[in-house]
Amino acid sequence: MTAGQNLAPARSTHPTPLVFGAGAAIGVLGGMIGLGGAEFRLPLLISLFGFAALSAVILNKAMSLVVVLAALPARLAAVSASELAAHWPVAVNLLAGSLLGAWAGATWAVRMRSSTLYKVLAALMVLMAAALLVTHVSPLGTLALPLWAQVPSGVVAGFGIGVVAAIMGVAGGELLIPTIVLLFGVGIKTAGSLSLLVSLPTMLVAFARYSRDGSFAVLGANRRFTLVMIAGSVAGAALGGLLLGVFQNIVLLPALAVILLVSAVKLARHD
Repeated sequence: MTAGQNLAPARSTHPTPLVFGAGAAIGVLGGMIGLGGAEFRLPLLISLFGFAALSAVILNKAMSLVVVLAALPARLAAVSASELAAHWPVAVNLLAGSLLGAWAGATWAVRMRSSTLYKVLAALMVLMAAALLVTHVSPLGTLALPLWAQVPSGVVAGFGIGVVAAIMGVAGGELLIPTIVLLFGVGIKTAGSLSLLVSLPTMLVAFARYSRDGSFAVLGANRRFTLVMIAGSVAGAALGGLLLGVFQNIVLLPALAVILLVSAVKLARHD
């Protein structure tokens, strides 16, 4: 295990209703904006449940992976397979960078001192807050790049997204969706489905890298905790999907961005 990283607590002793309720709340938040909610789960794992930074990231990655798998069939039903197949070069272009980025990001995370990782996570929470507002509030256009510039830009963007997703333990949809729209001119609905197809193998690569580190033992020590929070997250996401559009984005999104920013401040101050 990397020096400076702790597994405390090795096993969560929090009551099941609290764990399920926290997962459900995260799922509702994510479902209302069409995302998985992992960016909200990470600070809770650290501040509420007391996991060290790397342990929280690994738990978050495991939960994000299952939530994405659960969301994939519903998302694929909303966008036809033939429509997605027409955009396969987009997915391949981004994956060329994101798979490398995921391995690199997970490698850097396990090698960082815990104090450094907290600050990096805080900075990335700010990035996620900005991406949330840009994606859902501002109308996204396209950069209309020529092919010779579009392909390397996609690889570089994919690499950066893979790094961020691996370090935070998230799927990365908040960054993938605007990237797909801006670089490739794909509609936002189709971009949402393409982002899942890119994020799934990207997450698997990061997960494989984390499995080689001693900190991965946190999953075995907290199997029940993980399963209960996943169940809450999936149930909450379904409810959040039903609430989609009930709350005006002009109110909801700034509130969610504030939550992320407050979480970032708390992480930055964490020892």
